[in-house]
Amino acid sequence: MIELLAPAGNMEKLKTAFNYGADACYFAGTKYGLRAMSSNFTNDELKESVEYAHSLNKKCYITVNILAHNADFEDLKEYLQFLESIKADAVIVSDIGIMSFVKEFAPSLEIHVSTQSSITNKYSAMEYVKMGAKRLVLARELSLAEIKEIREYIPKDIDIECFVHGAMCISYSGRCLLSNYLCGRDSNRGACVQACRFEYTIREKSRTNGDEYEIQEDDRGTYILNSKDMCLIEYIKQLEEAGITSFKIEGRMKSPYYVATVVNAYRRAIDLYYKDKDNFTCPIQLVEELAKTSHRRFTTGFYFGAKDKEYLEDSMPIQTHEFMAIVLSDEVDDWVEIEQRNRFRVGDELEILSPTDNFNRKFVVTKMLDETGKIVDDALNVQQKLKLYVPDIKNLKAGDILRKKK
Repeated sequence: MIELLAPAGNMEKLKTAFNYGADACYFAGTKYGLRAMSSNFTNDELKESVEYAHSLNKKCYITVNILAHNADFEDLKEYLQFLESIKADAVIVSDIGIMSFVKEFAPSLEIHVSTQSSITNKYSAMEYVKMGAKRLVLARELSLAEIKEIREYIPKDIDIECFVHGAMCISYSGRCLLSNYLCGRDSNRGACVQACRFEYTIREKSRTNGDEYEIQEDDRGTYILNSKDMCLIEYIKQLEEAGITSFKIEGRMKSPYYVATVVNAYRRAIDLYYKDKDNFTCPIQLVEELAKTSHRRFTTGFYFGAKDKEYLEDSMPIQTHEFMAIVLSDEVDDWVEIEQRNRFRVGDELEILSPTDNFNRKFVVTKMLDETGKIVDDALNVQQKLKLYVPDIKNLKAGDILRKKK
């Protein structure tokens, strides 16, 4: 079975991912991961997360994937032993020195080799297997044909994990120096500022006046180093046939709404695929679902061969729907408790994002009450808790999301 692997930048996102159908989550502690600007997990939260996942028969993979310097090894032994003690399902590493520490000091921890290691051929893949890797997260720059060659060359019990959705780094497998050079923030040690997303101007080298000129691609700015977002939801069959066993979603810095939307869509698509592999076609509803949360235009990346110009993006992220509220408790007698996330009013039509059969059902807001029982016509206070009257919608569940078309 394909594993659906989701990002978790904090506890809320982890629980959201599991609620919407992820089989496993990947996330970091407060050190050694490549998303230092995400809130990440304290040691107590790491322990709680692993226990929570295991109670659901799901898994947790902890990222320890910085490109390490000498000083990074000072507390590493104790940290790895802690991860082993809480029974983390695996650690994701990119540095062979860190891998050696895992094998020596926390030998029961399963090793997954990060995409930062840039595995692009079957020979390096096999060497990592010989070093003790149980899973290989292949470089994003591979075609399906190349992945299939790797799959056929390495032992059958070795997992192959690949990114199938989300932002793509403009640099090779994420090995970027822009953030370091421009801002002094090391992208290979968790502090990337996403400098490739900045706006840029150009200057003709031989001119002496030094004038700079904006590249006017659209009215929102110029983003010549951006890539489009990867989206492979329509190609589940081809990905599995190439030998990919874990479908990875990018986005530890994204919102819980993003995590819920993307995980829900891929969960439903994968489940439909297993019902009838030979005749699977991804429903257009699920393809359109992915446009309802923040994204750049989509690409299939390198999977079907290099088409370099198709990766480049020229605009800011877009989305068709906004996150209005999250449901806090199950529906009782036509009422649900919600927490507001964006402004909406009586008379607005809201759409339900849910792992249940209420997915994509719509209703019009007719009545709201605040915590004192006072009637509210306009939900404008940030994160205000409200009771929402939903007589036409049964079985709304805690964790369901309400959204509105922009």
